[in-house]
Amino acid sequence: MGKYKESFTKGIVKENPVLRLVLGTCPTLAVSTTVIGGLGMGVAATFVLVCSNIVISLLRKLIPSMVRLPAYIVVIAGFTTIVQMLLKAFVPSIDQILGIYLPLIVVNCIILGRAEAYAGKHSVGLSALDGLGMGVGFTAALVLMSAIREFFGSGTLAGWPENGMFPAIAVFAAPAGGFFVFGLLIWATNKLSAKFDKEFTPKTSFDCSACPHAASCEKMTMGGGCDE
Repeated sequence: MGKYKESFTKGIVKENPVLRLVLGTCPTLAVSTTVIGGLGMGVAATFVLVCSNIVISLLRKLIPSMVRLPAYIVVIAGFTTIVQMLLKAFVPSIDQILGIYLPLIVVNCIILGRAEAYAGKHSVGLSALDGLGMGVGFTAALVLMSAIREFFGSGTLAGWPENGMFPAIAVFAAPAGGFFVFGLLIWATNKLSAKFDKEFTPKTSFDCSACPHAASCEKMTMGGGCDE
């Protein structure tokens, strides 16, 4: 049960594809000006991640190694097309917001990376959870970044209120503001991850009595320096 939990949770913080692995930065910066756009891109990418991971895991023993990357791209392109058609049919406003970045999910390095690094080597269940966890992490990062940029750049959250809560700070809606918020979030995530790892990593003690340099180490600890 532990490996299933690890497969799902690692993509949320520990190996967050955007804030820890710094993947998929192009759509992250492009569509994160509004919460609706960030959420739409996150959900679409998660759908493609989970479905492509499942199919690639099922076919992992049938796909020749020499053509595995083209085969993976074909699978990813198929599910990306399905997402495009569904959005155009049922949520055309989201399709319009995402624009060219929706079909570019095909070449999103997060999705292809998980197919190559994980789904092509693990079982269907683990691959599905890996895709879901990475998708949740990707969506969370997009929504958080979008909320900050929209709030300060437009004075709204998810388009409300229409007239804004306060005068907008235009730089947050510009590319420079995207890089600024992106950098801050990466810094904060690294700090939190380091603190989390430090708190939950079991401390180990070492017995140096058998080491030939034990005496010199003890002198160094007491400020006596090392004789070596």
